[in-house]
Amino acid sequence: MITDSPVIKRMVELGEDQLNKITQQLLSNETFTQAVQSVVNNSLKAKGVVDKHVRIALSAMSLPSTDDVESLKNKLDSLEQSIDRIEKSIQKLSEKNCGCAHDDSEQA
Repeated sequence: MITDSPVIKRMVELGEDQLNKITQQLLSNETFTQAVQSVVNNSLKAKGVVDKHVRIALSAMSLPSTDDVESLKNKLDSLEQSIDRIEKSIQKLSEKNCGCAHDDSEQA
């Protein structure tokens, strides 16, 4: 393989060293870090604006947003848990009644 060559390995190491030096220089440069922070902050603000307008557009078209779908999913999960508890209670009552009716028929 090419990567097994000592020359290639040395070139990769030198490239990595240079990249690390450049990275360190950029990260230690306050202007660069402020610029990166500014880009990130502006991107997050823009995403917030886009998300808001998408929600407004979906609402205008009577379509659910991701939050609406998530809320509905949570409500359905809660309802499913309630139904499971009710089914278990009914099963216990049914078993209890079956046991009582069985005992009564043996005594008669």
